[in-house]
Amino acid sequence: MYTICLVEDEIDLNNLITTYLQKENYNVISLTNGNDAINLKEKVDLWILDIMLNDNISGYDIIKHIRNNNQIVPVIFTSARDQDLDKILGLELGSDDYITKPYSPKELILRVNNIIKRVYDKTYDKINYEEYIIDINKRCVLNNSKEVNLTTLEFDLLVLFLNNKGKQLDREQILNKVWGDLYYGSDRVVDDLVRRLRKKMPKLNISTIYGYGYRLV
Repeated sequence: MYTICLVEDEIDLNNLITTYLQKENYNVISLTNGNDAINLKEKVDLWILDIMLNDNISGYDIIKHIRNNNQIVPVIFTSARDQDLDKILGLELGSDDYITKPYSPKELILRVNNIIKRVYDKTYDKINYEEYIIDINKRCVLNNSKEVNLTTLEFDLLVLFLNNKGKQLDREQILNKVWGDLYYGSDRVVDDLVRRLRKKMPKLNISTIYGYGYRLV
């Protein structure tokens, strides 16, 4: 389930959009001021930001904070001002879309769905885990827009864990999948590879099953 953070200080509009988003099976974090948005710790898959908020933090301030930490997460701006300057500034700051008030909730939902599909619905070649984006085709990992340098074996082990999330994998299975059937060395190389992967990607929740193997949860 994708998480949408809606930052809108018009309470009635906030409640209305939240209801529409929840009907689309999104998890919604509903905020009414910029300060709460700046201090939000939860993982967000898409932001909807009103530019003009009641406190002294604007939507522009929020997106600057977002982009300092994450260059990938999509952002939609909303505003009662239909001005080209606002749209241009929003794009320059890294927004993905701009919608002018008053707008139809259905139109906003359509834009949200399209952006979510474009950015995230690529399961055949991209996998999301915590703040990591794993591109299978390009064999690269991004952590908040910064690349994590993995060796070939480390990447193959990562993909194996991701494709078997929640499943117990014994050392022999990992050896066969990562090193191949022709490997005849000690299975302790698995432990060393897991250790290196954990060090490079500390957000990976790899559980050790003593005397057996590992599981990604």
